[in-house]
Amino acid sequence: MPDVNFDVNNFRIPKWEELPNIDLYMDQVLNYIESSLKNYIAVEPNEKIITKTMVNNYVKQDILKPPENKKYNKLHIAELFVICILKQVYSITEIKNLIKLALKTSPADVSYNKFCDCLTDSLVSTFNGTEYTSNTNLTKEQYILKNVVQSFVNKLYVQMTYLSK
Repeated sequence: MPDVNFDVNNFRIPKWEELPNIDLYMDQVLNYIESSLKNYIAVEPNEKIITKTMVNNYVKQDILKPPENKKYNKLHIAELFVICILKQVYSITEIKNLIKLALKTSPADVSYNKFCDCLTDSLVSTFNGTEYTSNTNLTKEQYILKNVVQSFVNKLYVQMTYLSK
């Protein structure tokens, strides 16, 4: 289970400009994502949030593009963050469709940063007991993103405040 005492106000995944500017090998990617998410994603002891096998399956299922020269770039890493978070509540096929929708409506860096911002806002408001509201003039895609992120946050909130006790 996630660390019950984590400070939700400090939770955030790296935004696009904070992701590594150099391509990483598989082990580096796995360590980077694991260390960023380990306190927020429920896994059994000795279980990993992400493994080589998972990444290879995402490539085979055409969710991720194959690495170049065995190295993963910023887009790979951003998509893996999104996959690791959303697979807590959605199937891989659903995640693939959600990523396609996001990339159809905005460039990768913009879509990913919107995801990060929405996730942070949702976490803070949910864990602080306030209403998570956005501009009421949301596009269909923005409304979907808000609900997708909120589904993960709701699950995390229940796990951390009730199920982990």
